[in-house]
Amino acid sequence: MSLSEKFIVLPFKKNRGSLVPGEMRQASSAAAAEKIATAMSTRHLGVAANSVQVDEESGDMTSPRLIIRFGETADLHAA
Repeated sequence: MSLSEKFIVLPFKKNRGSLVPGEMRQASSAAAAEKIATAMSTRHLGVAANSVQVDEESGDMTSPRLIIRFGETADLHAA
């Protein structure tokens, strides 16, 4: 199992009254993820930038760590 750290930005929106994630964007670093999330925050109900460990073989993501969030977001630990 080969793990690598990836940085992702998730926008959130309401769908039929429930908070749901939009299309995930990848960033090159924690600073880049924060910058993308900040820019997206004015256009979305909520935005979260996270660092995750990704198993390169299976694509499974584990150990989410919140970098920054704006507005309404869902907790990746609950997923």
